[in-house]
Amino acid sequence: MSEGSVPPRSSPGSGEADDPYVRLGIPHDSLFDDVQAARQARLEQVGDDPIAASRVEAAYDAILMDRLKERQQGRVSSAARTASQREQATPPPRPVLPALAGMPQLPVPRLSPSPPRMPTLAWAQGRDLWLPLIADGVLLVLMLLVPAATPELLLALATGVTLLNLQRRNGRFLAALGWSFGLLLTGLVLGAVLVGVLNAGLPFGLPLGASQVQGLPALLLLLLGALLIA
Repeated sequence: MSEGSVPPRSSPGSGEADDPYVRLGIPHDSLFDDVQAARQARLEQVGDDPIAASRVEAAYDAILMDRLKERQQGRVSSAARTASQREQATPPPRPVLPALAGMPQLPVPRLSPSPPRMPTLAWAQGRDLWLPLIADGVLLVLMLLVPAATPELLLALATGVTLLNLQRRNGRFLAALGWSFGLLLTGLVLGAVLVGVLNAGLPFGLPLGASQVQGLPALLLLLLGALLIA
């Protein structure tokens, strides 16, 4: 350069023109998809001008190289930082689970215990009449005529017959159970009193033991209860 010559000055805005982001018309924090879209738009604008197209391709390559250098140096690019901020600002939508089919509602049983009431006395008819008569009649014969028969077993069977008959007549199991055991206990108490009264000896010369005498009132009360309590 000769003396007195003036060095050439760069035109205003030449630094901005050399910026590949400015050439593509996008900011520095643009995402990769935005960079590709801007490149395609610029190529469509320049048309068949090879020089302008080469400048667009050079700007696109420069941006790619710049992003690659940032990754190799372990730096986070401004575009990646902006994308992370957008993801944090907009949380991902929650997956919509399919609605479960409604479970059928089962009816809740309500226990309404009936209040206790006095039994109705009515003479049994039909099967409710002859069944306890036959069963308790057999048990009574065994208690009177078979010394080897166990009174406790015979009374247990008679209590079962009364319970079954009362259940058939009024349909209330707890009431039938209560009346059966009540008749049994009452009969045993009366039998104990009878044993004390007949301590001197049994009438009619019957060969009965004390347990058989005590069980007779209970068996008879169980039979009457099965025939009368409704």
